[in-house]
Amino acid sequence: MTDTRYSLDDIRQNVSRIDNALLELLAERRALSLEVAKSKISTAKPVRDQTREHELLLKLIESGKLHQLDAQYVTQIFHTIIEDSVLFQQAYLQKLANPDSANPTARVAFLGAKGSYSYLASRNYFSRKQTNLVELSCSTFRDIFNTVETGNADYGVLPIENTSSGSINEVYDLLQHTSLSIVGEITQPIEHCLLTAVDTKLEHIDTLYSHPQPHQQCSEFLHSMGSIKQEYCSSTAEAMEQVAELKQPNVAAIGNASSGELYGLTSIKSDIANQQENFTRFIVVARKPVDVTSLIPAKTTLIMSTAQKAGSLVECLLVLKNLNINMSKLESRPVIGNPWEEMFYVDVEVNLKSDVMQQSLEELTRLTRFIKVLGCYPSENVAPTEVELLD
Repeated sequence: MTDTRYSLDDIRQNVSRIDNALLELLAERRALSLEVAKSKISTAKPVRDQTREHELLLKLIESGKLHQLDAQYVTQIFHTIIEDSVLFQQAYLQKLANPDSANPTARVAFLGAKGSYSYLASRNYFSRKQTNLVELSCSTFRDIFNTVETGNADYGVLPIENTSSGSINEVYDLLQHTSLSIVGEITQPIEHCLLTAVDTKLEHIDTLYSHPQPHQQCSEFLHSMGSIKQEYCSSTAEAMEQVAELKQPNVAAIGNASSGELYGLTSIKSDIANQQENFTRFIVVARKPVDVTSLIPAKTTLIMSTAQKAGSLVECLLVLKNLNINMSKLESRPVIGNPWEEMFYVDVEVNLKSDVMQQSLEELTRLTRFIKVLGCYPSENVAPTEVELLD
């Protein structure tokens, strides 16, 4: 009897053949999503159709069962595919709405060197736009603003809030005084690891290098390590550089594992953040605002200062409520030089050009001492369409 079993090499070749076929199909599907975007221009239909997505997922789940694929596996894969399709269509429509900014190359300023979380966010954001980067490393948030304001960079990428440590106050304070506009956003997963340059053990570590934010976001883990020296750096990239130069068994950096590989570092402990799902939201700033097509979801960010009397802020928030405008963020920061006076930052999920947003600005202008729009930009948080899994 002939042995029909495949060798390991044969199996791997078949797996590679299937993987390449999947890539070709994904590229074909992405090209079709672009045709969908073009058709929606003439019909003025929004890019996102969650009713259609829900129906599609239900059909795919049923089809998956015929191939012994469980519902969770199918939905996980197609949530990613749908997200890519939505963002791909949005990027195409935004290029049409802003032809002057549709350059194949962009100079981008971010915090830290290669490997910092700001570097990763910059790469991910502009890869969606199919834009090549000229990378400009900055040592402080103020340097990022200055580099863009002076025309030495086209864009700046700045962290604005984290799910664990909260708002980045320094960035909010700098937004008070800049002429730049917010033109985009991206949410970056933050995967903190303990990185070392030499083979060592966790109990030998007595000194940790990182930016203050990761120290804060990993405070519970650091507390569990007992007495440990925390060295603060301007970025996680600088921390990794320091540890790579020291090459000592008692020092480590907090940073991303794949970024650590750029500096020859190895992770000896992963998932050290206080929250398992740790994300940082970054904003993208530029000298000129962008127009956001009405076919895609938009956010508008503004700052305002209210009168120093009871109920002033409530009156402003009621304007948004009465106009059915959803507020996704409210942050207060002190006004430098004016003790006990607060400036309020507000994110709303509405397009600046819409009638309802223009009406709200008219009413808010009457109620506030100062108000300024910091930017209107595409909302790139594509929440997955939920389906009930009955496996």
